[in-house]
Amino acid sequence: MPLLSDLNAFYALLDELEAKIGGRLRLGDCHGRMPWPQRGVYFFFEPDEPRETSSSQQRVVRVGTHGLISRSRTTLWKRLGQHRGTSNPIGGNHRGSIFRLLVGEALLNAAGLPSVESWGRGSSATRDLRDHEREHEVRVSEYLGKMNLLFLDVPDKPGPDSARAIIERNSIALLSSVRDSTQDRPSAGWLGNHSGRERVRRSGLWNNNHVEETYDPGFLDLFEDLVRRMPAH
Repeated sequence: MPLLSDLNAFYALLDELEAKIGGRLRLGDCHGRMPWPQRGVYFFFEPDEPRETSSSQQRVVRVGTHGLISRSRTTLWKRLGQHRGTSNPIGGNHRGSIFRLLVGEALLNAAGLPSVESWGRGSSATRDLRDHEREHEVRVSEYLGKMNLLFLDVPDKPGPDSARAIIERNSIALLSSVRDSTQDRPSAGWLGNHSGRERVRRSGLWNNNHVEETYDPGFLDLFEDLVRRMPAH
């Protein structure tokens, strides 16, 4: 089956990438003093989410990048840091990270926690509102902090047609269960099943964009070239 073959090729490249980096990184242990590349694509894994077709491998649950707007100065670590949140004190700002927003929403739905009515509303918040949300931001940081990640060094210029954009959108389209729900589906216990976003639930990914698109298999050649050219860490 072409899809399964491409999925296996994708995960084989992630194995190569993991060897280049020297192992997966735990988000909660990451910090800005680590030797991050300026630009890249990241891949997140959850500890209890194996691939359905290969139980020895963890399933990718989110793919992302940063700074695709021309002349953007956002770095890879800045984006990952927004997802991780603050470490002292532990917390974060879900208005600066759609990943945090989605996970926080699903946690509220899954656990029957007291409603945080302001969650996901508005692009900014008053101090009182942030104080009201702080306890849940901590829950989100604790959940995300347990995830592992890999990053691909892609030293390109920001832009919607950059190599990073190609890798991101095609990886998401390949991994998404929207178009083919028979391959690498999420487990029954995956938190994303409680998401209020249909595209998260149907795709099996903490992604909203590109999950309904068709991938171009040719992106795997670009992915392979970038992995092979990436210096070992």
